[in-house]
Order: sequence, then C-alpha cells, then structure tokens
Amino acid sequence: MTIRRRTVDGIFEEGSDMNIHPHRLVTGIAAILATGMLMASSACGTGGGSQSERPSAKEPTGPITVVASINQWGSLAEQIGGTDVNVTSILSSTNVDAHDFEPKTSDVAKLQKAQIIVSNGAGYDSWATKSVGRNSTIVSAAETVGAMEGDNPHLWFSKDARNGMATELTEAFSKALPAKKKAFQSRLKAWQKEEKAIEKSMGEFAANRKNATYGATEAVAYYLMSDMGFQDDTPKGFARSAASGGEPAPADLQEFQSLIESQGISVLVNNTQESSDATNMLTGTAGRAGVPVFDVSEQMPQAYTTLTDWIADLVARLDKTVSRAIIDDSDESGSSDGKDGASAKNDAGNRADDKSARPLQTVTIAVSSAADESATANENDCHSPLR
Repeated sequence: MTIRRRTVDGIFEEGSDMNIHPHRLVTGIAAILATGMLMASSACGTGGGSQSERPSAKEPTGPITVVASINQWGSLAEQIGGTDVNVTSILSSTNVDAHDFEPKTSDVAKLQKAQIIVSNGAGYDSWATKSVGRNSTIVSAAETVGAMEGDNPHLWFSKDARNGMATELTEAFSKALPAKKKAFQSRLKAWQKEEKAIEKSMGEFAANRKNATYGATEAVAYYLMSDMGFQDDTPKGFARSAASGGEPAPADLQEFQSLIESQGISVLVNNTQESSDATNMLTGTAGRAGVPVFDVSEQMPQAYTTLTDWIADLVARLDKTVSRAIIDDSDESGSSDGKDGASAKNDAGNRADDKSARPLQTVTIAVSSAADESATANENDCHSPLR
C-alpha cells in the first residue's frame, strides 16, 4: 500500500506504509484532527456571532393605534392610554341612531388598521368587529361583563362594565406597549379614584331615596338607574315594544299615561335619540302631571371630554331633579289644610284639569348637553311625590 506523506518543506511524496511506525501514524492523525477542530471552532467564532450578539427584536414604540366603535368607550381608552394612545371614535354624534348605523368605507379601513379595537358588543355595534385586521386585539365591554346579544346593550351606564373595561384596556395597552405599563397602571388608579367618587354619590342617593321609581320611554339608562337604586315601573307591554323598536299598543300607551297622570313614578327618563309620537305624548303628559322629565342621550355629548365627567354630571342632575320634586311636593302637602298626602296628590291632579288653576310645569334636565344650571334653578313648579 502506498501513501502520501508530507515532508519538512511541505511537499508530498510517495512512500511505503511499511516504513511508518504505528505510534507516529496515530500521533499524526490526532494532530490533523485537532487542527481541523480548532479551525472549525475559529470559523464559528468569527462567523455570524453568538446569539447574545445578535440584534434583539425591536421594542414597540407608541402611540398605540386605537379605534373605538362609540365615543363613550373611546373616551375611556383615552383616559387610560393618555399620550401613549391615538384614539379614533367612529360614532360620536348624538344626532346619529347607533342602532341603525352603517360604517363608511373609511371607517372600515380605520378598523382594519387598528392595533386595538374597543367595542361595546351585545349586538349594539356588531359592525365594528366584522372587519378586523389580522393583528388587531378586540376589547369588548359585553365580554367583560358577560352580556350577550338580546341583553340591554347600553353598558357604558353600568359601573361594573366601566370598571371592567378600564382594567381590560390597561392590560391590552400594557401588552401592546410594555415599556409604558407603569404609566397605564398609574392612569388606571387615577381613573378608579374618580369612579369611586361617582359610586359613592350613587350609593348615598340610593340610601336616601329608597322608594325612588321611574318610567322610561326607552331603556337607555337602565343600568344607571339600577346603580342609583331606582325601581323600574315602566309598564311591561310598553317596555317590550320599545325594546323591539316597534310602536306601543294603544292599551300599553294608555297604561303608561295613567301611571304618569297619577304621579306613580318619581321621574320619567326620556331617550332624546329615540323620539316618536308616543314619546312626545308621554313627555307632554308628564309636563301636565308635574312629573319631572330626565332627558338623556345614548352617545356622549361633545360638551363632555370624558365618560367619567358625563356620568358624574348625570348622577348629580338626577339627584337634583328628584330632590327638587320632593321639596315641591312637601310644600304642596303642607298647604293642603290638614289633608293627608294622598288627598293633596288628588287635589294636585284635579288642579291639572282646572283651566283656572296655574298649570304645572315639568322640570326637564337636559343632560344631553352641558346646560346652564342657572336656567334649571328657576324651575320650582314641579309637583311630583317620591314613590
């Protein structure tokens, strides 16, 4: 067998393996292998670099692109996100009926590009989640509180939904922009402090007005009234027709009118965005009977910058509305020549039909705009007992 050997000057020459000592052969092979391993190790070290030297994934930078279906939740997203989010609210006008709203092509484009979509859910804004981008995250109020389609969808009036959404938004923003997690949590704590102040006011009202009742032209403020301790005495037949969007049956409308005329409710809640002949008839009846009318819109009026401010104002105005009605009724009862409260109420109802009597006026608190409180302060002719 003939092999090639390397000489001292680096030239290969042929020779017989019979002249090679076994120990030298093993030593030579080991040297060659060691040299190869050293070269391979060197190549790895001078190649692409170690894993620690490779550039890490780029940290996300703000602001986060947020698109909200309605301005109620959009404003809450701004409160939690601050300058670290860029929020666009698709529906923000009190002149638009949210139940019949159809998004424009530009609205759909905004939703598709959003990093985070804030929706109400429960069938109120199903259009908002039909065109979602591949990398979009959805934060839904309905999912937060377990509401489903068919439930009352006006969730922004619920303290539970507001608290749940504030927490969910904080978590979603923190995942999208980890570097700002502490800032989001700090804003959440500030928001919770304001929300607790509102809930304290609602609790005080409920404790002091345990027999407060209301009727509603549409169940827009159901959660707000419930949180404040009101009992809903809206006739069931009328409530069903209002929920379905249909016209009430004559008998149901008459029942509601009779309830108002007898001052059987503390206040009539009127949805200004769902006006009809029936609702106009009911508010007119309330005006003649001396039952205060509390106007409220679905969308947050532009006069308010945050959902917190709007809810706080609603609570304060509702408290003032009912309290004023109680004071006026007490004054009337005191001048009833010894008659009991029920007789005084009957006399008040009879005077409403007496053309010579001074007409009773409704106290209308227009919460759908930042009304001048000095204007409502002069309306002291409301005669409504607290039931």
